[in-house]
Amino acid sequence: MQELIIAIGLLLFIEGILYALFPSKMKNMLKTVEKLPANQLRVGGLLFALIGFVIIWYFKR
Repeated sequence: MQELIIAIGLLLFIEGILYALFPSKMKNMLKTVEKLPANQLRVGGLLFALIGFVIIWYFKR
């Protein structure tokens, strides 16, 4: 459970740093993402989830 909380904290830290350092680029990226079709976002999300799962599985085995 502690590892999950640390992982969430790390995610929030990285995302916060990106918004703090590159606010205009993040706004442009969000506008670009808004224009993408839902299916493409779904496939991208599943791909990133799979990559994350493989990384976690590799280091936890």
